[in-house]
Amino acid sequence: MNTKENFIQHINSGYTSKGESLLLGAAILEGQPVSEAQVKIPLKTLNRHGLIAGATGTGKTKTIQVLSEQLSSFGIPVLMMDIKGDFSGIAKPGEEKAFITERHEKINIPYTTSAFPVELMTLSAQDGVRLRATVSEFGPVLFSRILDLNDTQSGVVSVIFKYCDDKKMPLLDLKDIKKVLNYITEEGKDDISEEYGKISTATTGTILRKIIELEQQGGDFFFGEKSFEIDDLMRIDENGKGYINILRLTDIQDKPKLFSTFMLSLLAEIYHQMPEKGDVEQPELVLFIDEAHLIFNEASDALLDQIETIIKLIRSKGVGVYFVTQNPMDIPKGVLAQLGLKIQHALRAFTANDRQAIKQTADNYPTSDYYKTDEVLTSLGIGEAFVTALNEKGIPTPLAATMLRAPQSRMDILESNEIEEINNKSKLVKKYQEEIDRESAYELLNKKIEEAVAQAEEQEEEKPRKSSEPSTAEVIGKSVTKVVTSASFIRGVFGILMKIFKK
Repeated sequence: MNTKENFIQHINSGYTSKGESLLLGAAILEGQPVSEAQVKIPLKTLNRHGLIAGATGTGKTKTIQVLSEQLSSFGIPVLMMDIKGDFSGIAKPGEEKAFITERHEKINIPYTTSAFPVELMTLSAQDGVRLRATVSEFGPVLFSRILDLNDTQSGVVSVIFKYCDDKKMPLLDLKDIKKVLNYITEEGKDDISEEYGKISTATTGTILRKIIELEQQGGDFFFGEKSFEIDDLMRIDENGKGYINILRLTDIQDKPKLFSTFMLSLLAEIYHQMPEKGDVEQPELVLFIDEAHLIFNEASDALLDQIETIIKLIRSKGVGVYFVTQNPMDIPKGVLAQLGLKIQHALRAFTANDRQAIKQTADNYPTSDYYKTDEVLTSLGIGEAFVTALNEKGIPTPLAATMLRAPQSRMDILESNEIEEINNKSKLVKKYQEEIDRESAYELLNKKIEEAVAQAEEQEEEKPRKSSEPSTAEVIGKSVTKVVTSASFIRGVFGILMKIFKK
């Protein structure tokens, strides 16, 4: 066999699966796509997580679009973290153009246009399905890790949660826990010291400052009710397509702590609520996290450990998590080691650091007789990428430079009127648009303080009152007493008595 035939056999043996699979495109040999060597990813392995990386403008967003479209077509819901705001076009059908038709002829994949069911979601004041969670749902350990507290401060947070549980005071939003912190260092200091031990005001002050920092990054929008229900991410439309839930995050790029908070809470909630699935034929849910470095750059070591732990465990729930970033080195090694699928778009070598990063990236991929990986990484075109995945037996597939298929949906953003149309039709927008502020720790403690003040005032009023002006009898009595007990009066009386006795 010649080189091309060997290459076709090499790719097909690595990317053929018995079950259903996603079709990404055709492998490239010597700069040209080979239509007989198609690159397919088994649905069965998509809960093994993945990485989509590459320099700006190399086609990462379109790759996510291609993957999401096919997942939706198989009835698999998707949650996409859209930092740049350029993913919403998946709700509308694409347009067949000459360059798309030409690409698909080269890779021997028919091209059709299609729209997909979409929900637009938000963590902030933007229009869409509001995502919220309560402080109580986080629990003391997770809440402490988000705030990057030390062991002593985390212990105080645990005491606060225990105190509120014992007193039946829900912690729903940030004003609740701020009120508790103020209460246990002021009015309720004796109360909490008696039952739980003394708490340093310096410690509570530090915790309060950390909460205010989170609040300033938009935490006050995120914490509260109505809490988002994970089941609402798992919806299928009337045509059997999985919903693509787009979380619009264009206004929180400068709020990495809020982004990390949300991501960790979401992963934890999914892990705790979804049942164990083990090995399944296809995932229950797939998450794409765009600009993933925003999670890791500002995360504490404790938070990174928590994310790594959940990533390891969550795949047994049938959930796949895919990190999207410019450089694979943005992802911590512990997380990177958990990623079965890697789609690497082109990298640019403008500096010595860039060249070093390219070498490190190349070392993370399987060796190949058909590519000089570090050289090809800088020469891949737009919509081309290195691909390696896991086959159905969990064995890494051969490295394949791939010409990727084009999205079936619109490769552009929605207009404002189209966004409004989607939100107006959404059942979830109506479900979560109402803000609930039921009685919680803030209100209960205020009531307790008010009752204590009222009781103190009542006790003061019940004490016998003294007239501000003394009566005439009191004045005379006091005057007589003053005279009788005065030193000069006593000396005068003794003088008279002495004279009487001398007589």
